Amino acid sequence: MKFSYFYDRALARKGPKELQARLPKLPPVEQLVQHDDAFYLAEMTRGIFRAGFVWRIIDAKWSGFEQAFSGFVPLYWQQVPPDRLESLANDERIVRNWQKINTVPVNARMIVEVAERHGSFGKFLADWPSSEQFELLHFFKKNGSRLAGATAQHFLRRVGWDGFVLSPDVVTALKNHNLLDASPTSQKGLRQVQQVFNQWHEETGLPYSHLSRIVSMTLDAASAERKPARR
Repeated sequence: MKFSYFYDRALARKGPKELQARLPKLPPVEQLVQHDDAFYLAEMTRGIFRAGFVWRIIDAKWSGFEQAFSGFVPLYWQQVPPDRLESLANDERIVRNWQKINTVPVNARMIVEVAERHGSFGKFLADWPSSEQFELLHFFKKNGSRLAGATAQHFLRRVGWDGFVLSPDVVTALKNHNLLDASPTSQKGLRQVQQVFNQWHEETGLPYSHLSRIVSMTLDAASAERKPARR
């Protein structure tokens, strides 16, 4: 299915000014390399704590997180002493969720190992093509902690890596037009999504993040345009 259908529909619903304003701002790829590894561990952790929680609360407390985690230096956190990690469960500067706190050493080790092979975690991301986002998401799920699905997609969007985000609206739009017939969290579903976005990117030359945002603007999360649930 041609992407022009989705673009025209989003344009009719939002108008050119609002559509343009809603598109993600993509920094140059070189900026991914300029960030240090601590930046990426911090952004992973922010996304993990945001998941299933009120985002504005995490963001409001974020300076406290940075203090409590001493700047998120991966080399330290990959082998943090157990008592130091356990002390965070009582640290009022952060949201005291032990399962999420415990992701930091795991993700720190992943970042350190990647940096040893690629020079830095940012270079690893910069070298990974958007046409293979499916494989990158699989890498995070396999090697990281609580980095599956939407958490990983939003992490990539926040740090400036160009990729799709499978919001409820995007998933609904793809399913409504028979472009996705599997769970968007399954291997089969992600392969289907990747194929669709690769085709649209070749067709339009638009960034993947713009493609998915435009598709999301073709309907609203609570829209009556959703197909009725099967009974």
